[in-house]
Formats: sequence, structure tokens, C-alpha cells
Amino acid sequence: MYLLIGILFIAAGLIMLISPETVFQIFESWKGENRDEPSASYRASTRVGGGAFFIIGIASMIASLLNLM
Repeated sequence: MYLLIGILFIAAGLIMLISPETVFQIFESWKGENRDEPSASYRASTRVGGGAFFIIGIASMIASLLNLM
């Protein structure tokens, strides 16, 4: 179970790290008028969150592998 959660967190983290604009278009762009691109602070906070998701995903996969031993 931790392995699947780890894979999902890693995938979400990579999307947030590589393309915060995609996350903005999916979750935030519909909330306001003339919101074509995210602000610099939105990009930075999304990348920080993506890094956290990635680290949690790696830790989850390590926990899964250690649980098998």
C-alpha cells in the first residue's frame, strides 16, 4: 500500500516541480477573471509543495521496502 501511495506522491510532486503552470490551469485559473498565468509566488510555493510531495513519496517507498524485510 505504501508503494502505491509513494508512486502517487512522486508523480504529483514531479508535476508540481516541473510545471506549476499546469497545476495553476487545473486548480486555480477558473477562480478569477484574466488569470492567464500564475504569479511568481504561486510558482514558488507550488514548487516547494512539489518538493515536499516528492520527498514524502520517496520516504513512503523506502518504508514499503523496509516493511518487506
